[in-house]
Amino acid sequence: MKTCLVFIFFFLVGYPQILFSYGMENDAGEHPIADHIPERQTDAITGSEFAKLTSGMSGKERQKEAISELKKGNIPDFLRNLKPVTLLFSPLYGQSISGVIWVMPDYLAIGSDDDFMRIPLTYPSSVEIAGEYGFVLPTRKMVDAIYWQSTCRMKPEPLPPCPEMRSSEYYMKHQKMIRKQREKNECQLGDLVSGHKKDIVLTNRLNKKPGRIAIYGWQKQNGEPIQPLSTVHGSEYADYSHGLRLIYPFVWIDGNPRQIADVLQDASLAPLLTYEGLIANVKRLLRLKK
Repeated sequence: MKTCLVFIFFFLVGYPQILFSYGMENDAGEHPIADHIPERQTDAITGSEFAKLTSGMSGKERQKEAISELKKGNIPDFLRNLKPVTLLFSPLYGQSISGVIWVMPDYLAIGSDDDFMRIPLTYPSSVEIAGEYGFVLPTRKMVDAIYWQSTCRMKPEPLPPCPEMRSSEYYMKHQKMIRKQREKNECQLGDLVSGHKKDIVLTNRLNKKPGRIAIYGWQKQNGEPIQPLSTVHGSEYADYSHGLRLIYPFVWIDGNPRQIADVLQDASLAPLLTYEGLIANVKRLLRLKK
């Protein structure tokens, strides 16, 4: 019996796509609308214009400009069309639990559908804009589920590490590389896409190491992340490889909506959304009001 359990455990760890495959029946509820995000104005700047505007700026100045644009709703329209992602938790004893979350199809970007730039954000900027839009940050388990259920899985394209990797020029250079690969793979704007950035994530490590940012992902074609969970950087760090994918704040469990922040702190339900058992102080980490 023990041998069988060990085999099953390593099979699922080695092949996480089994946990995140399509076809799991679950009532995802009505398609949620990102109605807290302001409409993009017709005279809003494009992604390339933002890159030029922030060229030569310090990281702090660029973050300030980015937050200003994002708060005005200057994001591509395709990001507003959320995609469902199914997650599963199968305890050794008891009934399996499945749930559906709704996620942005790509990483947060500034600009229009025709001209946008995915914008790396610091941890403070990430939680600020997530709160402004009424969204939350993902966990590692969510990131993995999104990867396996993506209709467009991109191949990671790292750039040489250097001081310029935190510049707008590097951001735009990587943006053009992603676009070229997306077009080659015939992926459409609005498709659920992943593999092209590292994710900013929620983790218990942020409770133990305040003042840091947690990053994870950038999966290879076999699903193995280039970037294991890391909190090595300070919270104000951002470089071209980082992306923020926002998650709608509810998960549908058996057709019933539950707040993700509450589920992550519920020992019986949290394993549906995280590998860490539960995540403590979620609302504090997200700087949400009690």
